[in-house]
Amino acid sequence: MAGERPGAWFGFGFCGFGQALGSGRGRQVYSPEPLEVPGASLDVCRVSASWSYTATVTRGGRLELSGSVSGSAGGCRDAWASEALLVVLRAGTGSDSGAELQAWAPGSSLRGEPLWAQTVVLEVERKDGPGGDETQAGPLPLLPCASAYVSPQPPFYRPLAPTLRARRLELGAEHALLLDAAGQVFSWGGGRHGQLGHGTLEAEREPRVLEALQGLPMAEVAAGGWHSVCVSETGDIYIWGWNESGQLALPARSLAEDGKTITGDAPGLNEDGSEAKRATEGEDGGPTPFIAVQPFPALLDLPLGSDAVKASCGSRHTAVVTRTGELYTWGWGKYGQLGHKDTTSLDRPCRVEYFVDKQLQVRTVSCGPWNTYVFAVEKEKSRHM
Repeated sequence: MAGERPGAWFGFGFCGFGQALGSGRGRQVYSPEPLEVPGASLDVCRVSASWSYTATVTRGGRLELSGSVSGSAGGCRDAWASEALLVVLRAGTGSDSGAELQAWAPGSSLRGEPLWAQTVVLEVERKDGPGGDETQAGPLPLLPCASAYVSPQPPFYRPLAPTLRARRLELGAEHALLLDAAGQVFSWGGGRHGQLGHGTLEAEREPRVLEALQGLPMAEVAAGGWHSVCVSETGDIYIWGWNESGQLALPARSLAEDGKTITGDAPGLNEDGSEAKRATEGEDGGPTPFIAVQPFPALLDLPLGSDAVKASCGSRHTAVVTRTGELYTWGWGKYGQLGHKDTTSLDRPCRVEYFVDKQLQVRTVSCGPWNTYVFAVEKEKSRHM
């Protein structure tokens, strides 16, 4: 049996606070670079990025912080970074299946005592790393028991109704998305940018199922600052919320002034993979139908009819991994977080050519607010008799 192909983490985008991101030189990285974590680069299994710092966790349980705060700790199963709170899941000291959930002020650099701590039961042992079992509870902020989640604002510990049977939970700037065991999507929180997907701009205090997606089992959810994405079990992408920087891959007025908007059904790439021509007029020659807010899920087609398997969102950018291991990004690109060697913002999916050129298959993607982290493996080489 063939062994696991070697893989590595890459980063690009904003690194103005010195957070681990490729080489880390300067304020931004425009194209993917291998992630450099002192003593742990080849063993990283989890990356969680906030605006000013990044937390990485290794398979050996080592947590490293870089950026506006620094520090390290051992015995860690998972970590979740936000500007207000650093949440760490520490392995229990006994032989039982318990663990300790700790919430730290990021500026403490993991010194002293956490703001609060709570013992949690690990009902299901989750595999570490990008290839973990997707049928089990997802990473933080959803707790391993899947009956509660962690919020960066008090109350930090928030229980979930047992009937929700949570599988994954994502937090945006003002809203939350939950994927349940049956593939249904629920949303709640602020809705003024349409990020809840219920067809209105109203807020929701409790989790509410997205009726527009019922009957379509979902496999992934991702929450941006004020937009949302989900990927179906068959590889379709649904996206909704705020489109100020083209993060929904819909025509954005802010980009059209620079001639960056593609209208109609143009996918962004021609059939041969080359970049499609940009346009600022509709197919009928009339004004482009710009979309600022999309309050209910819209189906998004990737170029070449590619199926999606993973998605992640930054503050105002979106990244998707395809079934064949390609990475597409779009939205706000001021700090190079789209990985296209420039700072252009895009309102259409565009393939990150770095991984294609390097013969790498992308396995997973994790966006920070203004940057992007990617895990990729070497492509399997063809065997000729």
